[in-house]
Amino acid sequence: MCGNNMSVPLLTNAVTVSGTEKETAVVIFLHGLGDSGHGWTETLTEIQPPYVKFICPHAPAIPVTLNKNAIMPAWFDLMGLSHDSPEDEAGIKKAAENIKAIIEHEAKNGIPPHRIILGGFSQGGALSLYTALTCQHQLAGVVALSCWLPLHKSFPSAFSGHKYLPILQCHGEMDFMIPLRFGDMTSKTIQSIVDPQMVSFKSYAGLPHSSSPQEMADVKEFIEKYLPRI
Repeated sequence: MCGNNMSVPLLTNAVTVSGTEKETAVVIFLHGLGDSGHGWTETLTEIQPPYVKFICPHAPAIPVTLNKNAIMPAWFDLMGLSHDSPEDEAGIKKAAENIKAIIEHEAKNGIPPHRIILGGFSQGGALSLYTALTCQHQLAGVVALSCWLPLHKSFPSAFSGHKYLPILQCHGEMDFMIPLRFGDMTSKTIQSIVDPQMVSFKSYAGLPHSSSPQEMADVKEFIEKYLPRI
């Protein structure tokens, strides 16, 4: 059944912030490592257009190699944070399929993929980039905050072919967890995959591995541009 969330595990307990008007668009936003869908809800509500629904799913709790196998909410396992660290390919691909299932669910319920923006912070931003670039549907856009492109060596062969995918990439200049140069390298990689004119890379002076009001203002502008009122 179209309205049944049980077939979409991540939707069962996801935080959903409904629009105050008839919903004609959706933003799916993925939190960072160790966080939950609740972590971004308040921040996102402040920039929410009244006709847009926000869906903030929770990552499953799994052992994370980087954190000495501690069990915590994670979209996939992390072995390291350097550019050449080994990656959890199976976990990344499985997580992407779970996000694509949310997109399919929304499409069956009347919100077409071209009215869906996928976004996230840190590990969630990384997953949003990978998912959007491998998704068979043309999405409205991607918001990638303080992150990187997982399995970057698999591109362009893994690319679904939607070259006109709008991407807003944001990064703090004082981010020591995911350094700015990783964001810059990611941006260059993305621009070799999609039309470079569709990619916007913004950096923020003094910002650590976090968000800021200016960054959120830029995200709001991006959402309103690519999910206009209809």
